[in-house]
Amino acid sequence: MGKTVLILGGGIGGVVAASRLRRLLAREQRVILVEREADHLFQPSLLWLMLGWRTPGEITRPIARLARRGIEIVRGNVERIDPVRRTVVVGGREHSADYLVIALGAELAPQTVPGLSEAGHNLYALAGASALRDALSGFDAGRVAVLVSSLPFKCPAAPYEAAMLLEYGMRQRGVRDSVPIDVYTPEPGPMPVAGPEVSKQVRQMVESKGIGVHTEHAVKSVDPQARRIEFTNGKIADFDLLVYVPPHRAPQVVKDAGLTGASGWVAADRATLATSAPAVYAIGDVTGIPLAIGKPLPKAGVFAHGEAEVVAANIAAEIKGGTPRAQFAGNGECFVETGDGRAGYGSGNFYAEPAPQVSLRSPSRWLHLGKLAYEKFWLYRWF
Repeated sequence: MGKTVLILGGGIGGVVAASRLRRLLAREQRVILVEREADHLFQPSLLWLMLGWRTPGEITRPIARLARRGIEIVRGNVERIDPVRRTVVVGGREHSADYLVIALGAELAPQTVPGLSEAGHNLYALAGASALRDALSGFDAGRVAVLVSSLPFKCPAAPYEAAMLLEYGMRQRGVRDSVPIDVYTPEPGPMPVAGPEVSKQVRQMVESKGIGVHTEHAVKSVDPQARRIEFTNGKIADFDLLVYVPPHRAPQVVKDAGLTGASGWVAADRATLATSAPAVYAIGDVTGIPLAIGKPLPKAGVFAHGEAEVVAANIAAEIKGGTPRAQFAGNGECFVETGDGRAGYGSGNFYAEPAPQVSLRSPSRWLHLGKLAYEKFWLYRWF
């Protein structure tokens, strides 16, 4: 009798999990991927789309292409999850599974900050990055604010990369002297989970370009008419162009299923990604995995990818009658774009104790070329 593996979400984690399972399992075993969007978005490239270096078609791929590998695709919103019965309702239809993998990511909720969505451009959405690209084409003078609206947020380097790329773009157009750029974040420093040395290095990278970095600035509200940000510390910042990282939260359907813990995210075993429900796993941004330092594992595609590999290997081993042995070790890496055709590269082990062991390589043209190559490789490899 064949088994059914149901994967919820077609982001990096979901795509990798489905593809790996399909390769590891015989055809009588069903692999079903549920995704509401028609296209997979390679989110790291939104930074390049923002500057007009990419078009939407260059950084998206049809989810339907995965059907060529024998993956069954179900399009629609996940309306209900029963983790005990391992059933899911999509578009009014119930689907049952022997194994359930939740990879629904983090829901972006700009509406939770008064005035935010009306005042600025959502850096983490295709529509927002496209609108920002259009706004930048005619922006020759004025103050740019890059705002991290709440913690946690995925892609911890992205707002700092955005600020540096915006600075580079303004210099290319010869208007940099007329465009002050500032970053505002509730963090104590850039990428704090990576450790004080990496945080210091990233801050120096950003500030060396004349960009202001304002830490411990938690947004309270935004006034779209006055173009003003009010922070909980009593500070106020004016802007002419606002680029923001929206608040993140677990999808409501996951909360309703009783899968979220005290952190507000799905509690999953740090090694196997198993949840409290038998044969139910959670990977990627939807999870909240505490580290030894008391902070959560950052939300990033590299972790979703690694977790997906582990979960796929263990589910396949169990279906084949073997012993699941794969474990996620907490290793991760990411490029850090700095402009001028250069990028840094951070890597390390986030499960290390007593604190994550992460290092950051200095920006170089070779590393930037590496990021270019990785984008092409990812889209080719998985689609």
